[in-house]
Amino acid sequence: MDDGITTAAYIVASILFILSLGGLSHQESARRGNLFGIAGMLIAVVATIWHQRVDNLAWVIVAMLLGGAVGVWKARRVAMTQMPELVALLHSFVGLAAVLVGGSTYLGSEGAYLGVEKVIHETEIYLGILIGAVTFTGSVTAFGKLQGSVSSRPLLLPGRHWLNLAGALACVWFGAEFLQADGVPEGLLPLAIMTLIAFLFGVHMVVAIGGADMPVVVSMLNSYSGWAAAATGFMLSNDLLIVTGALVGSSGAILSYIMCRAMNRRFVSVIMGGFGTSGSISGSTDVAGDVTAVTTEECGELLNQISSLVIVPGYGMAVAHAQHPVYEMTRKLRDRGVNVRFAIHPVAGRMPGHMNVLLAEARVPYDIVLEMDDIQDDLTDTDMVMVIGANDIVNPSALENPDGPIGGMPVIKAWNAREVIVLKRSMASGYAGVENPLFFKENTRMLFGDAKTSVDELIVHIA
Repeated sequence: MDDGITTAAYIVASILFILSLGGLSHQESARRGNLFGIAGMLIAVVATIWHQRVDNLAWVIVAMLLGGAVGVWKARRVAMTQMPELVALLHSFVGLAAVLVGGSTYLGSEGAYLGVEKVIHETEIYLGILIGAVTFTGSVTAFGKLQGSVSSRPLLLPGRHWLNLAGALACVWFGAEFLQADGVPEGLLPLAIMTLIAFLFGVHMVVAIGGADMPVVVSMLNSYSGWAAAATGFMLSNDLLIVTGALVGSSGAILSYIMCRAMNRRFVSVIMGGFGTSGSISGSTDVAGDVTAVTTEECGELLNQISSLVIVPGYGMAVAHAQHPVYEMTRKLRDRGVNVRFAIHPVAGRMPGHMNVLLAEARVPYDIVLEMDDIQDDLTDTDMVMVIGANDIVNPSALENPDGPIGGMPVIKAWNAREVIVLKRSMASGYAGVENPLFFKENTRMLFGDAKTSVDELIVHIA
């Protein structure tokens, strides 16, 4: 396949990737967006491996078949509730690939570039390895936090901001040494030291971020993986990889910024691993009072008396695999004429759109799944809000205590409804470690237990 055909194929693939991003921006068109992305990637892969410059095609195909088999096996086994962990792990692969490609390109291009071209090429390699290393270890650490093998609490080392600054300055200095090196042997040492520093920075950046901010972290790492792919494209002089990486990097950065605004977080603070935050939890809320517990039978009687219901899903719904019973309950209530809708907080769950994905899997109609801002004003006229496995996103202390860990974060004002039912395993606090005054309000009742079991029992009691 000559350069002209390859370029034409890359243009078609780029257009399909753009259409894919557009489709993924809405639930109704997400399936079509995925199909566009699959078609674009298929064209890109075929055009790349059949290019006249590709040698050892048999080995490339064997590697693709092995990788594809692992991908299919993992995709068929992973549950929707584990999707955030899978996404974080896939981001780490992109970062590691950038590091390995950068090292291989540097070792294999000695003497191929001179003068300004050499400086430009080695700068591409250096930046690609730097971004890839941060993405790799940051994503692996995020995977650990999501899995529970790494604590969800932020690890704030003394003088962490100075450590970050020192690491950044060291990377700049070693970069200068790398560009001034005379040949591969001399340049390997500064390149290796920078890679080690970048690995450490990736870990330090993510461990300093608390569990409540993990959706932003996943989105941010998605952006990093895009820039790592773009840097790899520059190393390999592959235009499609540059375009694709830029699309992923820019869209991930925009999404991270939107989510930071939704959480009242500073974008720079998050991407720098908590830079500019004190990390204090002294503002955490201590709530005194009694909670009112209800049984599934009592809750079922309340559901039989309402005409409007707003369901607020959270990560607890995902853990309990309760999305399918929730759909059955929704269908039964709607058949009775109850106006049932869902309120989705931008950071509900462990990754952007986590709740939307789970509800779509359970075949909940898209038109009753609404974003927080679209339903907030309707809550005062709602008979009941049912909170299923959510905590921080319905916590009034975010508005009442600006100095707390979630101070200033926009939340769903569930307490404005006539009645509130909270499905929860226990009175444990959420990822931010903050008590929730909602549980102690006069119009709130607590339904303790596994969310799936509770909803299954509620369905029985709905007339």
